[in-house]
Amino acid sequence: MGLKDLFSRWTRGADTRAIARAEHESAMTASDRDVDREDFEARKDDVAARSSWAGLDASETAADDLKSD
Repeated sequence: MGLKDLFSRWTRGADTRAIARAEHESAMTASDRDVDREDFEARKDDVAARSSWAGLDASETAADDLKSD
């Protein structure tokens, strides 16, 4: 297997996921799309916070607070 074949299989998988996502979004209502967009933005914020040392400590502390209740 060459590098070109590997890249070709990788892009086919990405294309398949993109098509599935587009089909899923086309079946959504406008309010479902808004909620999905908000969820995506929240996940981006979580990833950004966890990628810094201060954010990682804060997320661990917050997780401990939730577990104790």
